[in-house]
Amino acid sequence: MVFMGDRATLLETGRFARMRSDDAADAETEARHRRAADSGDAASMSVLGSLLLRRGDLDSAERYLRGATAEGDRAAANNLGVLLHQRGYADEAAGWWRIAAVAGSAAAAHALGRHYRERGDEPAAEYWLRQSAEQGHALGAYALADLLEHRSDVGAERWLRAAAEQGHREAAYRLARLIDQRAEHDGGESDIAVEAEPDTEARAAEAEQWYRQAAARGHRRAALHLGAILEKRGELKEAGRWYLTSAKDGEAKAACALGFLLRDAGDEESAAVWWLRAAQDGDGNAANALGALHAARGEPQTAERWYRAAMDAGDDNGAYNLALLCAAQERTAQAEQWYRRAAYAGHREAANALAVLLLQAGDATGAEPWFSKAAEAGSVDAAFNLGILFASRDDDHAALKWYERAAAAGHTEAALQVGMALLRDGEEAAAERHLRCAAGGGSAEAAFRLATVLDARQPPQGAQVLGEPPAEKTECEEWYERAAGQGHRRAQVRVGMLAAARGDQDGAARWYREAAEAGSRNGAFNLGLLLAREGREREAALWWTRAANAGHGRAALRLALLAARCGELAEGQRWCARAVELGPAEVAERAARLREALHQELTA
Repeated sequence: MVFMGDRATLLETGRFARMRSDDAADAETEARHRRAADSGDAASMSVLGSLLLRRGDLDSAERYLRGATAEGDRAAANNLGVLLHQRGYADEAAGWWRIAAVAGSAAAAHALGRHYRERGDEPAAEYWLRQSAEQGHALGAYALADLLEHRSDVGAERWLRAAAEQGHREAAYRLARLIDQRAEHDGGESDIAVEAEPDTEARAAEAEQWYRQAAARGHRRAALHLGAILEKRGELKEAGRWYLTSAKDGEAKAACALGFLLRDAGDEESAAVWWLRAAQDGDGNAANALGALHAARGEPQTAERWYRAAMDAGDDNGAYNLALLCAAQERTAQAEQWYRRAAYAGHREAANALAVLLLQAGDATGAEPWFSKAAEAGSVDAAFNLGILFASRDDDHAALKWYERAAAAGHTEAALQVGMALLRDGEEAAAERHLRCAAGGGSAEAAFRLATVLDARQPPQGAQVLGEPPAEKTECEEWYERAAGQGHRRAQVRVGMLAAARGDQDGAARWYREAAEAGSRNGAFNLGLLLAREGREREAALWWTRAANAGHGRAALRLALLAARCGELAEGQRWCARAVELGPAEVAERAARLREALHQELTA
């Protein structure tokens, strides 16, 4: 006997799959079975009933299926249950499914298990679904896995795997998600109880395999996840193909991800097309991307419209981005409104930005809780800003705590502040570690301070002996040069001094001049000394004047001596007075003696 019902595919919702076939062959098969069925052949009645059921001719199908069931055909009993279920007679359908299931029909056992689960009778549902699954029925295995997952039963994975191995695409997708969840929740809870933890790399490879199987069978979310895996691995072309497949099937997140891939590849116009498609399907991330695109093009009104669309889609970044847009347009009140909306929704960077806005408005009391909320949520900038806030209140202990927290998360300026605090406390080794982090992160001040720490450890170096090769640059000099190259004026002066000590007068002059032109009075003074040694006193006087006017006492004394040598006694006295005023003590004492001598000369 041919049990057509056992081989039919029952869907989750409609329960019966309509199979495409050649029309002529179908007609011939139907005519042959109709002749046999009308002659009383039970097998042909079952097959014909199945064909008519597929076609949707329920009245004719029911007559033949009932005839076959009267002869004990289990496939007919299963299909009669399907027919009655489609007509709304669920209880009668269950009776026929039971008859077929008891006779060994896996499809009927699956349908009966689904019936009991819909009625809330989970023990009966599990019994019949297990009967179906153990006979190798893919839908029965999947439905059993779904039931066990609902109860967090470890057996769910086994039946998901069984269904996936038979080609059930949803089972393959959910099995891949389960494996991914293990990776995401190692040591925590997963949506399904698990039995063992495989190696991480093997787990990732297995998840990818199941995503690929489900995606190949048309599962759009599996294609999305597969694309994400491939993109993370750098296989952008294949990732784009799977994103495209998923996006064409209506997956908004895939369309959004495809847009970002295209943008990164330089095809902004195509990216906008996919973002638009995703945003119209309710993807907030795509709406934000469109907003940013239009903002960058100088189209703030269009950008604002898309940011609002992102908010409507439930994406808090929309409010944050809208606040940034308003802030850029100096619409402070609106910016505060949108920052506040995003911050109340838990957006940590919005909370930090709101606190900065309040602080700028003089509301330090209102700013502090928002900084705290953002910092506790993981905002590194907010932790650093809290450090600044407490430092402004002379609460160094609290400030250091927040600086340390931000520094541990990689904040360059926070690491600098921690390093400086440790230097003040005499903890040089710990300070050096933080200064290295900050200097490596690009802080010129950290590079300079690290150089001074290393410089202090170096033994004093003797003068360069003529004919000897120049000494190699020390690490400390390399850090000075890095800071100098970033525009740090004190580092530039120090690099100039090191160059002069090596006999590199041109290099020294270059660094002194760069520092002086950036406003360094020490750079201007040292440049003046170099020029004076070369006999260029007039030019030297210009740089000493700049240094003296900026408060450099030694430069004022040099100008007084120069004026005295040139016979400009009154000018010399004026610069002596300035040197006495500026100091330091040694300079003030010498300037006072010179002023007295010039006074005597003038009154003689």
